[in-house]
Amino acid sequence: MNLVSLLPFIVLIGAMFLMTRSAKKKQAAAVQMRDEMQPGAGVRTIGGMYATVKEVHDDTVLLEVAPGVHAVYAKNAIGAVLDDAEYNRIVHGDDSALDLDGTVVPDDASSLTEADAASDTSDDAGIDLGKKADDAEPKDAGSGKKSEGKTDGEADAK
Repeated sequence: MNLVSLLPFIVLIGAMFLMTRSAKKKQAAAVQMRDEMQPGAGVRTIGGMYATVKEVHDDTVLLEVAPGVHAVYAKNAIGAVLDDAEYNRIVHGDDSALDLDGTVVPDDASSLTEADAASDTSDDAGIDLGKKADDAEPKDAGSGKKSEGKTDGEADAK
């Protein structure tokens, strides 16, 4: 066989080897992270739930998902072990590094409309849509209805 015809297969095998190697490294790092997990650590499950580790067993871990609420999870369900600062920032909203100088952001839009309502002094203030009351559609003098099948110009021509 010719070396040129084997070259694509050699390249393919080499690429597969490199991909498997990096996947194995990631898997080994995840296993090490789960093995080093200690009670009291904050974790995020692969489903996105944040909890505190209470007990670590061989294949399972006991998590406190809310105060007094415990659940048993497989160790493989732990997606990340978080450091204390990050866990508290996410779960409790504690972020001492972010100081907004007392700026408060409202939970709803009520504060946006209160200022507008206070500045309105007229009782009949409304939205001007550009249509005036005297621009009503003209009616036929005799019947009180529009002429059917004819435009306004044809009705007036009679």
